[in-house]
Amino acid sequence: MYRINGALGSPYSMKMRAVLRYRRIAHLWIHGPDARDALTKVRAPVIPIMEYPDGSFHNDSTPLIYDLEARHAERSIIPPDSARAFIAHLIEDFADEWVTKAMFGYRWLQEVDQIQMSRWLAFDALKGGGLRESQGYAEHFRARQVGRMAIVGCTVENFPLIEASTRALLGALEAHVVDRHCLFGSRPSIAEFGMFGQLSQLGVDPTAQFMMRKDYPYSYRWLLHVDDMSGIDGAWDVGDAPLSPIITAWLKQVGEVYMPFLLANAAAIEAGQETFQITAMGLPYTQGVFKYQVKCLADLRARYAALGGDAKAKLDPLLMETGCLAALNVG
Repeated sequence: MYRINGALGSPYSMKMRAVLRYRRIAHLWIHGPDARDALTKVRAPVIPIMEYPDGSFHNDSTPLIYDLEARHAERSIIPPDSARAFIAHLIEDFADEWVTKAMFGYRWLQEVDQIQMSRWLAFDALKGGGLRESQGYAEHFRARQVGRMAIVGCTVENFPLIEASTRALLGALEAHVVDRHCLFGSRPSIAEFGMFGQLSQLGVDPTAQFMMRKDYPYSYRWLLHVDDMSGIDGAWDVGDAPLSPIITAWLKQVGEVYMPFLLANAAAIEAGQETFQITAMGLPYTQGVFKYQVKCLADLRARYAALGGDAKAKLDPLLMETGCLAALNVG
């Protein structure tokens, strides 16, 4: 039995819960005060924190997913075709590292969202104790999160690009889900769960939920389906089946926005700079450097380099068309 120590307001917690539900891996969902002790068991005290059956504690959702793949063979979420597996991983990484900015921005830029969400998150965390204590905790948490906005790049000046990118990916998702729910067949991959984690919060937070319900109603409803796909069996598309148009649309976002973001961050760190700037979709973006995202770029390049010749022959035209190839193909 695994234990997920997480929170309803955490996109990565919702992502991991959905993964375990789909894979039918026995687990308990621990949140609120009962999850706090797990924060002392890991080096970086961030949720979700998974307690394994052997009593060890682990976090960071992407390594957790791959570790579960190694431990449990049934109902894998990694496409068997290596080229599609790479695409799925690339989309998941894009969701984790870029789409999360939409969640953060919609939640903490506007006062109406700050107030509502800080109170809801306090309600979740405390599970009682009275309104006075709950709202006091909410104000403390709100101040902390709003104070971090510039650090993670979610500023008023940057939000036009974040929102434009979000609407582009939601537009592609809206067109896709009326035909089928999954990207690489009739069963979900790591890509769906990565995107679901971030969008799950847009489906709850006030301003973002209004936007999704109004402009992307089927994407909004799709979130409820991905949250628990334990009853889905399905099959993977064969390796030479045409890719759905959403794959190209999302990879164009990766090529136009995410890859320049990763490259600029890495270049700034190498040059000893504290901030970097990009222009994407005709819009400016400025942020402080993040060392973790240098690791993300290195990991993507290593995964691409490890692909066989046949996989690269299938992938390279798509990666070239979408603007992703140059950043991956080094040396």
